[in-house]
Amino acid sequence: MAAAAPGKPAPKFDLETDGGGRVRLADFAGRKVVVYFYPADGTQTCTVEAIDFSKAAKAFAAAGTAVIGISPDTVKSHDKFKKKHSLGFVLASDPDRKAIDAYGVWVEKSMWGRTFMGVERATFLVGPDGKIAREWRKVRVRGHVDEVLAAARDL
Repeated sequence: MAAAAPGKPAPKFDLETDGGGRVRLADFAGRKVVVYFYPADGTQTCTVEAIDFSKAAKAFAAAGTAVIGISPDTVKSHDKFKKKHSLGFVLASDPDRKAIDAYGVWVEKSMWGRTFMGVERATFLVGPDGKIAREWRKVRVRGHVDEVLAAARDL
């Protein structure tokens, strides 16, 4: 069973970010925030998803909603990824998988007949009350950001 689910308090985190900063869920108390998990910087699908979130950054801001991307990649990797694609939101590094585990997105995956553990592409919309308002698991990237933005606007 997933550690994080709609109606439950969003698991707290405190992670290093691109640019040498830190991000804590507590920094967004009383605000809406999208927390999205992705497997790795620079892979095709992760890049498309990040660019989609970045293109919608102003619309999310207009909806009073921050966006945070989290992967197990290093801060150095995030810095390169963010610069290469001019991403307009925070990327948090979770190499110890503290947030990844707390949100229940470290899962068994399968590719080309091989099973392995990895990050499930998942998105959580946290409401101003600190509870998870919506979750999307096993995300398919096409149209995903538009759906998350619509949910943020409705919250």
